[in-house]
Amino acid sequence: MSNTSSNSRDHGTVRSGQALHAAGLVTAERATEIAEVTEQFSMAITEDMMGLIDPDDPNDPIARQFVPDGKELDIRPEELADPIGDLPHTPVTGIVHRYPDRVLLKPVHVCPVYCRFCFRREVVGDGGIGLSPQELEGALDYIRGNTDIWEVILTGGDPMILPKAKLHHMIQALDQIDHVEVIRIHTRVPVVDPGRVDEELAKILRVSKPVYVAIHTNHPKEFSPAACKAIATLADNGIPLVSQTVLLKGINDDPEILARLFRTMVRNRIKPYYLHHGDMAKGTSHFRTTIQEGQAIMRELRGRISGLCQPSYILDIPGGQGKVPIGPNYLQKQENHSYYVEDPWAEVHPYPPEE
Repeated sequence: MSNTSSNSRDHGTVRSGQALHAAGLVTAERATEIAEVTEQFSMAITEDMMGLIDPDDPNDPIARQFVPDGKELDIRPEELADPIGDLPHTPVTGIVHRYPDRVLLKPVHVCPVYCRFCFRREVVGDGGIGLSPQELEGALDYIRGNTDIWEVILTGGDPMILPKAKLHHMIQALDQIDHVEVIRIHTRVPVVDPGRVDEELAKILRVSKPVYVAIHTNHPKEFSPAACKAIATLADNGIPLVSQTVLLKGINDDPEILARLFRTMVRNRIKPYYLHHGDMAKGTSHFRTTIQEGQAIMRELRGRISGLCQPSYILDIPGGQGKVPIGPNYLQKQENHSYYVEDPWAEVHPYPPEE
């Protein structure tokens, strides 16, 4: 399966600096810079996302996420081609099995857009290929043969870029595996290419097992009317929605922006799930905050917005050691087994000893 399988909706996607220049979104000088970057890292921006870019704003949060930048060619020694360690946990092609009760199933290596901070930058792109029919069956057989697998997470690439017939085949096959009780799909499609989401797609996702859709979105500006309509199509069909967000320097590393983003999610029936600390992907140092900065933002959000709007602040340990929460700690244990507890407004309170 090649990137040609993503179907004809690709016609409005821009893949070069020259095309962005022709659209009036970048200067000729920037187009040359973009050409240098795209020799190493793929570029794709959908028509929907291009329509949200303000060319007069040098810090436009949509452009910062999707328009290549020469800073990507500054690759630091600590940055890795496989920063979250997929490869050592790949027992068969298309499967990543890092945790006992769940696996990643990666059926395709293309996306409707290419985020400039992507942790799979070395394996996604215009020339990326997905699983052949034989490889897909091998991956499904691996899942069928391992009864510890409780959840299957479709990722990639972006599974929702697949032709509906292929997605339907996978969902149906997973739905028929007794020990698989939950299916999850990680996608950017409802936000960046909302025209792909329709009643037919929602029907495909309505099977006997719960199918959760985890929507990747990083800034409230991404919630266009078309995106909100696509999200509503899924929610109205009973598809539970959660989110993934990456903490990005100069884009959303601000409590006010994240508060608006998470409230917008909840208003659109998406439960904020993960706020990811930036991965050690090649050429992404200009996007990464410090952990201390992320913790300070989470601490401020705790006292500002509803618990429904609070995601977990997560670090994916480099090398494939798994995800861990790295939010601020509000407890200080004392020698007599009592605690001091800090409230969201930085006031400290005693908590009695525990037996």
